[in-house]
Amino acid sequence: MALYVQKFGGTSVGSVERIKAVAEKVKGFRDAGHQVVVVVSAMSGETNRLIGLANDINDEPTPREMDMLVSTGEQVTISLLAMALHKIGVPATSYTGSQVGIMTDSAHTKARIQRIETDDMRQDLDDGQVAVVAGFQGVDDDGNITTLGRGGSDTTGVALAAALGADECQIYTDVDGVYTTDPRVCSRAQRLESITVEEMLELASLGSKVLQIRAVEFAGKYNVPLRVLSSFEDGAGTLIVADSDKDEDSMEEPLISGIAFTANEGKLTLLNTPDVPGVASKILGPISDANIEIDMIVQNVSPAGSYTDFTFTVAKSDYKQTLRILQDQVLPSLGEGEVKGDDKIAKVSLVGVGMRSHAGVASKMFRVLAEEGINIRMVSTSEIKISVVVDEKHMELAVRALHQAFGLDKDDIESE
Repeated sequence: MALYVQKFGGTSVGSVERIKAVAEKVKGFRDAGHQVVVVVSAMSGETNRLIGLANDINDEPTPREMDMLVSTGEQVTISLLAMALHKIGVPATSYTGSQVGIMTDSAHTKARIQRIETDDMRQDLDDGQVAVVAGFQGVDDDGNITTLGRGGSDTTGVALAAALGADECQIYTDVDGVYTTDPRVCSRAQRLESITVEEMLELASLGSKVLQIRAVEFAGKYNVPLRVLSSFEDGAGTLIVADSDKDEDSMEEPLISGIAFTANEGKLTLLNTPDVPGVASKILGPISDANIEIDMIVQNVSPAGSYTDFTFTVAKSDYKQTLRILQDQVLPSLGEGEVKGDDKIAKVSLVGVGMRSHAGVASKMFRVLAEEGINIRMVSTSEIKISVVVDEKHMELAVRALHQAFGLDKDDIESE
């Protein structure tokens, strides 16, 4: 007998028919003798509907009342799924975040889990019941309902799996696993049987939307085996494991596990800034004060005491605000310089733990892009990642060319 925590997203429970299908899937695991905890999101579109209602009432609602409102979406789903399970003879109990004891801090709309009190849920599981838990929500020490922010249901699922010592946390989505890249961009993308937590964290942070970063971080911190599966078709999915869980007797790790990409960035450059100590702080300090996150940074080398160009990227949603900060606050403090910006860029990234033991990945990447006539505007590297900024119009071409060059195409794999 194993204990599984299964999370189903909004698309998976988007209609009565789909909720019934989820109930049948859960019944199959329980009939096989396993204990099951099910975490669900609100039905597809419901959270946006509730937010729309709030904005119709007040375009600046307080965070506490927003949490009170949007948390009701998951409450509808858990009760409907519990009813569907009862209908097919499976005993089940539904829980809100507060009822299951998911205790958080008091940061409304972006709360973080502090502890989970699992005694009641463990008793129900031992009594043969399925526990159906509302994702995305918890309660603070003052009894206020809180929500966990974007991807909160994934985080709820992994956190419950960690607290219960589950054998596996299964994330059911509308895709059947993690792919080498987005199949909508590269038709030859292939599903990965497994990937490390470290690689998945990089892919998630670089634009892959299969899993949220916080959920992957939880899985890595508490060593929770995490599997991505399709709600709509059978299959093994993709298992996300710690590096230590890899089979030491297996063949060498593949050089590249996946290619992530995003066009959701903007690039800003300060030209002819003084190259003296403290300038970087003067540039980035006001941006940090505005809670804007910086991604890539490049500063040109110049002779001592001369002038340099300072370039960095931010999320496209922060691009205009960052440009204003540079023009209104930073340039006056520097006394000279000029700002240029470009929000028609894309970031393409190679990710793979195999990079640690292989040289020449960057040079091969640059050569492939050059052969396609794609100019590289910025470069950033880490132990298992190489990212380049290119013109947005070249993004999909770059992804497909690199996918083929590094042997990730489905046809290439099958012919080996």
